[in-house]
Amino acid sequence: MNTSKYASFLKTVEYGSLTLAAESLGCTQSAVSHSIASLESELGFPLITRNRGGVKLTDEGERLLPAVRALLSGAEQLEQTASSIRGLHAGTVRIGAFTSVAVHWLPPILKRFQQDHPNVDFRLLNGDYHDVNQWIQDGSVDIGFVNMPSSLDCECITLMEDRLLAIVPKDSRFAAYPKFPLIECETEPFISLLESSDHDARRALEAAGVRPNVRFYTKDDYAIIAMVEQGLGISIMPELLLKGRHDDLVILPLQPASVRTIGLAVASNGPATRRFAEYVVDFVKNGKGAPEL
Repeated sequence: MNTSKYASFLKTVEYGSLTLAAESLGCTQSAVSHSIASLESELGFPLITRNRGGVKLTDEGERLLPAVRALLSGAEQLEQTASSIRGLHAGTVRIGAFTSVAVHWLPPILKRFQQDHPNVDFRLLNGDYHDVNQWIQDGSVDIGFVNMPSSLDCECITLMEDRLLAIVPKDSRFAAYPKFPLIECETEPFISLLESSDHDARRALEAAGVRPNVRFYTKDDYAIIAMVEQGLGISIMPELLLKGRHDDLVILPLQPASVRTIGLAVASNGPATRRFAEYVVDFVKNGKGAPEL
């Protein structure tokens, strides 16, 4: 079965643009448009509508989208299995990751994996916990780094506990404290990730019964660090995210202490995906994933 038309449709939906979908697929915009029109003709109903803002799914396209994701995921697993039988370990592995893992873990893991399996390609999606969980559920990725425990309906491997730490400006009165009392978040200006994100700081504060004095919201971890540097407030971040940074701020353990547990959700049984999961586990088991502030 030729899945190229379905791939054109999915990429157009993901990017919201025929032009960007064409760039991703390495073809012309007219080729993508023709593929979708041909698919619509075969199916007997429209999949997208076009306007100045880009493209939008029709009701029919919305209903078909999960099946298209499943079809392309199955095709990729088939390719990986066939390649494994031939002894090539080829195929494409789609990975979902949050910032700290994408920055500190994935580059060395991918480097080693590519040295051993040069025929395997990767597609990386970077987001927050909510994004990665959604990508796993809708089939956008084969494997993803998640916060444990997880309710995802797939194999989830616990990897490592990661301390949560307070970050404060260098001229803060807390800079000389041995530990940062979480109760202080009720009065100090607090910089938070978006409420929609299932983030670590919120869980630590809720566990301690603390209601933070949130003054700023953002979705970007490094924007929080920059805002703390400028004295706009304090925040709480995972130790792995702060690894190797020498910012104009002070990093303190929390009182009471809190951790997050990083896990790996494996949603595909493709040989290349399973092999990549083994490399991730080995990387963490050998202590290479441990933060070094």
